[in-house]
Parts: sequence; C-alpha cells; structure tokens
Amino acid sequence: MKVLGLDTASGFASVALLDDDRVLAETRSETAGHRADLLVLVDDVCSRAGVAPRDLDAVAIGAGPGSFTGLRIGMATAKGIAFAAHRPLWAVSSLAALAHAELARDPAGVVMAVLDARRGEVYAGAYQLAGGTVSLLGTERVLPPAEIRQLAQDVAAGAPVRFTGDAETAYPDLAQLPGTWNQTPSGVSIARLALTGARVDVLVGGAPSYIRPSEAEVKYPDGVPGALRKR
Repeated sequence: MKVLGLDTASGFASVALLDDDRVLAETRSETAGHRADLLVLVDDVCSRAGVAPRDLDAVAIGAGPGSFTGLRIGMATAKGIAFAAHRPLWAVSSLAALAHAELARDPAGVVMAVLDARRGEVYAGAYQLAGGTVSLLGTERVLPPAEIRQLAQDVAAGAPVRFTGDAETAYPDLAQLPGTWNQTPSGVSIARLALTGARVDVLVGGAPSYIRPSEAEVKYPDGVPGALRKR
C-alpha cells in the first residue's frame, strides 16, 4: 500500500512516500518557513519514487497540534492531493508521530513529545507502546515548559520517561531532560502511524487539531475588530 505522508506542524515541512513499511523516498525543507514549497517537496518525493498521485493508495497528514498556519496549509494541501487522486485522507497526531519515531528506536517506557507552541508555552503529549500501537496517556495539552516535568511524573506512573521534540530550541532548560531533542514530526512517521491506525477517511470533514484558541480569537472574542458584539 503506497501512502504519502506529510507534516507541517513545526517550522519544517516533511514529506515521505512509503510502500507499506518500506520508505520509497523522503525529504524535509532545509529552512524554516515551509509555506511556499510544500508542493515542491511532494513533487520531488513522488518523482524520485517513480510514483504518480494516481498510483497512491492513501494520503496521511499530521493534524497537529502545531503552527496554526502550517497546519492549515498542510491539511489543505493533503486534501487537494487526496481529492484529485480519489484517495482517502488519514489524519494522525503530529505529537504521536514524534513519539512513534522515538518508540521505534526504543520501545521501552514512556515518551513525552514536546513541540514549541510559542507564547511561552509548549504542546505536549505522553505515549507508550500498548499492544504494538502507540497509545496516548491522558490528553495532549498546551502548557508552560516549567510544568513539563510534573506532567511527565503525573502520567508516567513511575515508568521511565524520555523526551523528544523541538521545544528545547526556544526553552534551553528542557535540553537537560533525557531523550532525543532537536526532532520534528516526519512524513515517514506520519505514514507509518496512519497505516497502523483506524484509517478513517477525513477528506470531507478533517480539520487541524489546534488545542488552544488562536491569537485572534483571544484578542477579539466577539469577532473581527469593529464587528458587533455577540449578544
């Protein structure tokens, strides 16, 4: 089964094409700011793999949480490809994909995936392998980086915890926590996680997982500036 995996939750876009578990081709934007080159990355991966969009069996997208703009671009692009190819679109958590990559290296214990959420906060989710699948412990949430240690203790129930993600760049103190830092979700992990999941087609109703309200919603809870107040 040929699956195109995409993730745009972080500052770097990642795209991969898999045939079941075999990676046919993968690439990642070399610089932050993937908004303009996502389709270029998709074309590059498909060309190197020798696979046309019509030959795909499914498209998988990292639904977040992460960059609001990045998630919208990723979801819209993935929907466009899936719609044009008449293929299903599968959505998975970008945090779960991060944890999936780490658990593939070492399946023991609990992995806390942590992405920079800006505004002095991080996105975080704790995962472990259960029955061969990546299982979320508790809920994914957004919180100050200073609370990560306590969250890990609360959800791990005594199991060893290691960390992964990109939040240590913005919050250097996090780099003291054990794990594999300087990581962002990969298209490979998105596709692999989708293949082992429920494979629910979200082409029509799929939406990014933002977790928290946007800055505009916080500043203008009654709508755009100048709009009539809600009654």
